[in-house]
Amino acid sequence: MENETIVKEIVKALELFSDKIHYEMKEMGNQLRTEMQEMGQQLRSEMQEMGQQLRSEMQEMGQQLRSEIRGVESKLETRIDALKQEMDKQFEQLNEKVDLLRDELTDTQETVDLLSSKTLQHERKLRLLSKQL
Repeated sequence: MENETIVKEIVKALELFSDKIHYEMKEMGNQLRTEMQEMGQQLRSEMQEMGQQLRSEMQEMGQQLRSEIRGVESKLETRIDALKQEMDKQFEQLNEKVDLLRDELTDTQETVDLLSSKTLQHERKLRLLSKQL
């Protein structure tokens, strides 16, 4: 019987030890869950911060790009205006040259008309003179 009592005591001690290990494992599991939840929350928080940083940087880049585009547009508009002015100036010069050529052509036509008229008059005179001879 003594052996039986010893075995019962050993079994009882093992059960107590097993309960203690089971309790400690349960505590470790709870602790692990808590730590994992905290890490998950930390990761979410960091991801949100990174997302906000990215949005902020993207907005800044967008504003910079818009500003640069406006600058390029302004330069292009200035160049286009300068080209328009230059073209207007050249068209005015061309119009002046065309006007001068028209005037010269009109003068030349008048001269040709006068010379033609004089030539006809001389031919008539020559004919009259030739008839008289």
